[in-house]
Amino acid sequence: MIVYHLSCANDHGFDAWFRDSGTCDEQLATGKVVCPECGSRKVQKAIMAPRLNRLREERGEDRPSAAATVPAPSMVAAGEMIKQLRELRKRIEESADYVGNRFAEEARKIHYGEVERRDIYGEASPEEAGRLKEEGVEFFGIPWVPRHDS
Repeated sequence: MIVYHLSCANDHGFDAWFRDSGTCDEQLATGKVVCPECGSRKVQKAIMAPRLNRLREERGEDRPSAAATVPAPSMVAAGEMIKQLRELRKRIEESADYVGNRFAEEARKIHYGEVERRDIYGEASPEEAGRLKEEGVEFFGIPWVPRHDS
């Protein structure tokens, strides 16, 4: 397993684990990697600094200390997280109104009492989300995972 620091077209940085570098390159090229913050599929490897264990060398150790050893994430845990995110998506789709790219506009109307309060979901650009936060409009982003494995 190998971890890469990635960046989407909207400059959101995140880490992702892959079987090997070839798997990472293939998934990036085919748009299978999705930014957890904005859902963009335009993702690329970001610049990374190698992790050097100078503390181990300073102590004269031949092998890494337990603190320097980072275990690979459990594939079971990752699968369970995706399952929970899919369930969350299903519940949102069943109980909230989809407003598409009018999310910021509709959220403002609800916030200022111009329309009846209701649960909504949709898309907002990073700029629109920033303006909503500045105005005190309460909302949150969800990593929108696909409905089914492809």
